[in-house]
Amino acid sequence: MIIETERLTLRPVELSDADNIKTNINNINISRYLTVVPFPYTDSDATWWVNNCVSGRDSSEKITFALLVKPSIEVVGHVSFYAINLINQTAEIGYWLGESYWRNGYISEAVRAILPYGFQELDLRRLTIRVFAENQASAMLAEKLGFKFEGLLRQAVRCRATSKIHDEKIYGLLREEWLDSSKTNL
Repeated sequence: MIIETERLTLRPVELSDADNIKTNINNINISRYLTVVPFPYTDSDATWWVNNCVSGRDSSEKITFALLVKPSIEVVGHVSFYAINLINQTAEIGYWLGESYWRNGYISEAVRAILPYGFQELDLRRLTIRVFAENQASAMLAEKLGFKFEGLLRQAVRCRATSKIHDEKIYGLLREEWLDSSKTNL
């Protein structure tokens, strides 16, 4: 599945994306806010991740979109649904973006673009975004997208890149909240 916005193309990850992914994610300013991404990020890390995305396409537990800024064909980030539970109709949203693309609204645009897919195509009733407590940019993004702060999990995760333990903020968005905000934004 390919999702187009005014400025972005969101498409399935391809085997040829490994070099672009490594180039854009191999940055401590990115990996310090991600749980499982190592630093430094090696060729083998990129190859493993791309292969995992490609082989997992048929999985009902994770859907990952490569993020490309038009008209480029370079992958500069990703946005995904993970921990998808179709019985409970829930999933989490994860994302990252190469640092040179920050502060342009690309992740906000990408997440907004996948919300209809999550709530309508996957028939989810609830989405969650988890952010390290000190990651103010991601917390503000979640709130801007209409996600509600639901709580703080103390010492919840260890960052692989830094080995530090972090508190984690939890944000949630229900389908009816998204539908209500969609109506007012028309």
